[in-house]
Amino acid sequence: MTIKDLKPALVFSIFDQINQVPRPSKKEEKIRQFLLDFAAEHGIEVKTDAIGNVVMRKPATPGHENAPTVVLQSHMDMVCESNDKNFDFATQPIKTIVDGEWLRADGTTLGADNGIGMAASLAVMVDKSLEHGPVEALFTVDEETGLTGANNLGDGMITGTMLLNLDSEDDAEIFVGCAGGVDTTCLFTYKRSFAPTDFHFFKFDISGGLGGHSGGDIHLGRANANKLLARFLYILSLKHKISLCEIDGGNLRNAIPRAAHAVFGVEVKNKEQVRVEFNKYVADVEREYAGLETGLTFELETVERPEYAVDSDTTCNLVEALYCAPHGVISMSRDLEGLVETSTNLASVKMQGENQILVTTSQRSSVESRKWDIARQVEALFRLAGAEVTHGDGYPGWAPNMNSPIMHIASEAYEELYGIKPAIKAIHAGLECGLFLQKYPHLDMVSFGPTLRDVHSPSERMHIPAVERFWGQLTRTLEKVAKL
Repeated sequence: MTIKDLKPALVFSIFDQINQVPRPSKKEEKIRQFLLDFAAEHGIEVKTDAIGNVVMRKPATPGHENAPTVVLQSHMDMVCESNDKNFDFATQPIKTIVDGEWLRADGTTLGADNGIGMAASLAVMVDKSLEHGPVEALFTVDEETGLTGANNLGDGMITGTMLLNLDSEDDAEIFVGCAGGVDTTCLFTYKRSFAPTDFHFFKFDISGGLGGHSGGDIHLGRANANKLLARFLYILSLKHKISLCEIDGGNLRNAIPRAAHAVFGVEVKNKEQVRVEFNKYVADVEREYAGLETGLTFELETVERPEYAVDSDTTCNLVEALYCAPHGVISMSRDLEGLVETSTNLASVKMQGENQILVTTSQRSSVESRKWDIARQVEALFRLAGAEVTHGDGYPGWAPNMNSPIMHIASEAYEELYGIKPAIKAIHAGLECGLFLQKYPHLDMVSFGPTLRDVHSPSERMHIPAVERFWGQLTRTLEKVAKL
């Protein structure tokens, strides 16, 4: 069985077309052109704004012209994570595999976040059998790395009063709120010197972690490769002089890092002791993550002496800061059971230029003051370590409105079709809804979608039966709004 055999056929067919088009964040030119070509092919009214967002408009079916206009919203870009270091997301299509009741990709992120939302929106645009009022489909750019599209949505791009965000990841759940977030970056500037000639050098490599979404998966206790890397280097630093030559871990601010590595040296006389300490360290970590991180691997291999090294003071400051840096859940909500209130993600460590190391972290909270509290804690820690710290603009949370008309309509639609009253929830991950409210405060919004698991990692997968229920809920919701 392939994706072409799945139902609803129209939605999966369009999703398959979308996955043939490269769409990394900040490189949405090809997927934008796909949308414009799609609109032209089907005679759909379309417009773009200066930042690159796209809006399509479909008139109401006869008799429903006076119904409220509904905006279907999804984002164009996808998180690009692969088990194959040679996979080029800028040029290669995503290959899908049907695995029982799940659809996954062949060693890469699937792009269901948010390709399935795009596919459902486009299916509404072309399905002539649907009953609905006026519909607008908004496709935003750069949701994953900066919310750039939502932040810079052009004036007059949407006219609707109700918005369905199609970027959630749990069947039978409707989201009416989300966390706000901010990125905190920490820049170390070091003195570069020649690596010592009387040291023995190793490459320490961590790979195979589960990773995942730094909002949706942060409470699952998965390993952070950057934290594990710093832990081993700190253990060694307690007993040995270390010459750090290379360090790299994680990629994206909103993904829990799955892999990291460092090249470092110790005095030749201590090289065998390092191997002993490595074996003990691995045994400890494997025991701690037994039954959870089953694919996590550690390697320590001898390498040739690199040409350059980081100065000892910066090495000490960096390792200690990474080891101390908070990661994971900071607090749980007292208002909604099971909801993470505040968290932080030690996302990436990257060497850049000839003498800089950039550490990227990301903080989230449904309470604005606590978002900034944890961000400033991270700032204080890295300032003490000598780094130059800056915060991004951040994005606002979305406060729940339990009296929302569209919430009740979407809930009733699901219950009528499937006999289950969907749970009403808030989500710890960030959504674009808070930004839309800043520009269009009149919007009545909810978010829903099919079940996705392990998004932002190569294990990302989508539950096939849930897609059919998602499509049913979406179309029934539009039908009910049309009768208002």
